[in-house]
Amino acid sequence: METEKSKGTPLELFWTFFKIGAFTFGGGYAMIPLIEKEVAENKKWVTNEDVLDIVAIAESTPGPISINAATFIGWKLSGRVGAFFATLGVVLPSFLCILAISYVLRQFERVQAVKYAFFGVRAGVLALIIKALSTMFKQCPKDLTAYILMAAAFAAVAFFNVSVLLVIASCAAVGLAATLLAAGKEGAA
Repeated sequence: METEKSKGTPLELFWTFFKIGAFTFGGGYAMIPLIEKEVAENKKWVTNEDVLDIVAIAESTPGPISINAATFIGWKLSGRVGAFFATLGVVLPSFLCILAISYVLRQFERVQAVKYAFFGVRAGVLALIIKALSTMFKQCPKDLTAYILMAAAFAAVAFFNVSVLLVIASCAAVGLAATLLAAGKEGAA
């Protein structure tokens, strides 16, 4: 996963993920486009395809996706120390913001301007999530199996309240089976 620019020192990892954590509102999914831009496009630590794989791994492991992605990227670039500093970088801004907000929120929660600001922030977060969806969709395989799998996974989670873990495991099993079936057909030909 090393690329032409640098391997990513622990301090670089901390600072990169600190900036991502500090300037993203809306949680992990809203961070995905920023993670991709910083670590794949700007720093060239990983490729765009690597980011898609990292998001898939981070999504399927317990915990927030942004923390899992930061930890995984930090580990790949600089081992345990890199994982620690990348994770600390992405978590620290939120921790500091929540700490500061907890002291003043009660006094400002009834102010109309604050309500409008949060309304605007939610709209921006939705846009970032849609951007992440668009990016991931563009990088996914474009075949009938993938489209059926996407639709079934969405319907299972959105309409039937199926556990996300079950959906991810099922999608992985179907993807593996489809790949093995395709490889078997190529081998027979």
